[in-house]
Amino acid sequence: MKKKLVIFGISEIADLAYYYFSNDSDYEVVAFTVDSSFRDVDYKFNIPVVDFESVEDNFPPLNYEFFIALSYTKLNELRKEKYYAAKEKGYTLATYVSTKCTNFSGSIGDNCFILEDNTIQPYVIIGNNVTLWSGNHIGHHSVIESHNFISSHVVVSGGVVVEEQCFIGVNATLRDHITIGYKSIIGASAIILSNVEPEGVYISQGTERSKVPSSRIRNI
Repeated sequence: MKKKLVIFGISEIADLAYYYFSNDSDYEVVAFTVDSSFRDVDYKFNIPVVDFESVEDNFPPLNYEFFIALSYTKLNELRKEKYYAAKEKGYTLATYVSTKCTNFSGSIGDNCFILEDNTIQPYVIIGNNVTLWSGNHIGHHSVIESHNFISSHVVVSGGVVVEEQCFIGVNATLRDHITIGYKSIIGASAIILSNVEPEGVYISQGTERSKVPSSRIRNI
């Protein structure tokens, strides 16, 4: 019998979570939920959309698990906030790991979303509420702490530590045995060869920078 799952969110990320959990896991998605002020539909994929404030009335934590399907908005702060809000309601948070992922990790936390073609080498530790989009390499003995978002085709070499609430853009490369500090942004195609201080912003030459405060940018 499949486990019952409620997804927080009604955006494209929620669409993808619905697809992957429905087609490649032992979960059945039975409802979506979102804050009442953002709920503008009653059904999605022919299943109910309910207010998060009262979700436990019809889908109690004893019988249903939960997944927070949000992106990296505000450097993962919103996803982190809703992660803890669901835990406060008593829910168990589900993790999705694609069957097309090569996974030799030491441990993976809850509310993780790990898509196809990721290679996770031995002794890797992945915290809670981490998204690994498609096609990444996570090298041996690396630690991806909680509430991170790693986009596609990122190379994380061996022994790297990515501290909480970072965003790592498409095609970025992190050399071995470095630390990416808390709430850092590593832009698309950036090559990082040394430690990154907390709240660092590293972008490649020519990268669009209009949404990044110029005082925080380090070109590489």
